[in-house]
Amino acid sequence: MARIEWVKQRLHNWALYKERESGGGLGFATQSVLLAEPSSGYRESIIPIDDVDADLTDRAVQALRPVREHLYLTLCCIYLRDMGIKGTARHTCKAESTVHAHLDQADIALSAWFGERAEAKKKSFTP
Repeated sequence: MARIEWVKQRLHNWALYKERESGGGLGFATQSVLLAEPSSGYRESIIPIDDVDADLTDRAVQALRPVREHLYLTLCCIYLRDMGIKGTARHTCKAESTVHAHLDQADIALSAWFGERAEAKKKSFTP
């Protein structure tokens, strides 16, 4: 089964958000400006992250944890730890095909979570 592309994109955005969050990239310096080493002039371009979207995706992924922990673990291994399919399969003691299936199931579960949230939002705004 093919992955749901918009969910996959949200998960990539979420991974960048979590990486910058742990690295101090959310507006707070991790090192004094006075201690920074001189730059060679080459700068990496920073990929923009939609923080609101990533935070919402984080809540959706966290919602998987109590009910579908295997999907949560798979997403963390793939997106946060960057283990890849083979590394995730080794880490979770599952076959590679099972990891692919877990990714598909996670996409479906997250899509349903976002759909239910949108429905609830629509109902709460309807007079």
